[in-house]
Amino acid sequence: MKKILREQILKRRMALAPSEVLEKSVLIQQRLFNSSWYQDAHTVLFYVSYNNEVHTHSMIQESLLHGKTVIVPKTDTTNKTLILSALFRWDDLCPGAYTILEPRERCIREVPLESIDLCIIPGVVFDCNGNRIGYGGGYYDRLFKTRSHAHRIGLAFEFQIVSTIPGELHDVQVDKIITEERIIECS
Repeated sequence: MKKILREQILKRRMALAPSEVLEKSVLIQQRLFNSSWYQDAHTVLFYVSYNNEVHTHSMIQESLLHGKTVIVPKTDTTNKTLILSALFRWDDLCPGAYTILEPRERCIREVPLESIDLCIIPGVVFDCNGNRIGYGGGYYDRLFKTRSHAHRIGLAFEFQIVSTIPGELHDVQVDKIITEERIIECS
C-alpha cells in the first residue's frame, strides 16, 4: 500500500513543471513565514529540496538573512542517520548522498536535535492526521526516535494529501502540514 502510494504521488510530482513547483512553493513559504511557529523559532531545521519537492532553497536563504539559526541534514548512509549541521552560508552546501545538497565535510557544525525549535520535514505523501510516507529510507523516523520539543511541519503540494495512510509504530508524524492552499492542523 505505502509503496504504491509513494510511486503514484512521486510520478505526479515529477510531472510538475519547474515553474509550477516554484509558484506553489512561494505560496507555501508565505504561509510558513506568517505562522507563529516560524516567527517564534530561533533555530529551524530545513530539508534541502530536490526532485520537485516543495522548494526550500529560498526559504533557507531568507531565513539566514532574517537571522534565524538554520540547520540542515547531512546524510550518514553507513549508519542510515541524519547529522544535523548549522548552516551559515548557502555556499557551504554541495551535492551529497542521493545528490541532495548537504554541508561540505569541512563545514559540518553538528547540533543536537534538542536545540531545534522547528523542524521542516519532507514527505512524499501526508494525511490530515500527520502521518507521512517518505522515500522509504527511514532517516527522519530514526532522527525523531529521540524526543524533541520542536514543532514539526510537513511541506507538501495539495495533491500529496490523501485521506489516510496506514501508520506504523516507528513512523514520525507531523503537527501541521502546509500546502499552497491551506494549513492543516493535525490531530
